[in-house]
Amino acid sequence: MNNKFDALKDDDSGDHDQDQGSPKDGEKEKTEDEDQNIKKKSLSDVLQMVVPGAGEHPLQYNYTFWYSRRTPGRPASTQSYEQNIKQIGIFASVEQFWRFYSHMIRPGDLTGHSDFHLFKEGIKPMWEDDANKMGGKWIIRLRKGLASRCWENLILAMLGEQFMVGEEICGAVVSVRFQEDIISIWNKTAGDQATTARIRDTLRRVLNLPPNTIMEYKTHNDSIKYVCLIVQLFSLSLTHTHKLHSY
Repeated sequence: MNNKFDALKDDDSGDHDQDQGSPKDGEKEKTEDEDQNIKKKSLSDVLQMVVPGAGEHPLQYNYTFWYSRRTPGRPASTQSYEQNIKQIGIFASVEQFWRFYSHMIRPGDLTGHSDFHLFKEGIKPMWEDDANKMGGKWIIRLRKGLASRCWENLILAMLGEQFMVGEEICGAVVSVRFQEDIISIWNKTAGDQATTARIRDTLRRVLNLPPNTIMEYKTHNDSIKYVCLIVQLFSLSLTHTHKLHSY
């Protein structure tokens, strides 16, 4: 892919530390109320501290890498899913991206039921997030062996603003499963057909997909309804099994 990311692949990949610093000696002791205000600092306040370094190439948006893994066959509630998502790191420039990415395991080398998420700063990779709840995602199912290449091409296109749909893109996900792998790109407005069509066409181009590739668009609202149904059926199954064992 010919863009500014390729030219920086061989740059030094040192650790990306963000030192918070410590209070100066003799600093006046804070009151209890001030301490409480500090503890209540929002995530967005912290994220704003991540900025491009001197001489680095800034991205249009800051992004966050996330990782999640769960036991297959057991539906996850919203609360347990949120607790299972682990933040890897935040970056604001091309160079900072490569420092993270060069040390990360490639999707094709992951095992089990694992996911990598790359989302804009302040957006959690959850359907219920304010930025996602009215949106949806394009889904592509891949045979084994293609996930690493497709994931890299997808996130480079996203970071390089190749989709040309303004602020519509929220993030991307690669999901490693036993029989297949899945990649998806999330956008804010599911009802905007012109935008979703442009995302589809760009996705097909940057991934060099064959014309007969099946691409599915699914709204997050439909995903929530489906998961709720699965959870209900799972609960009913457990209840029925418990009753049988109690006889």
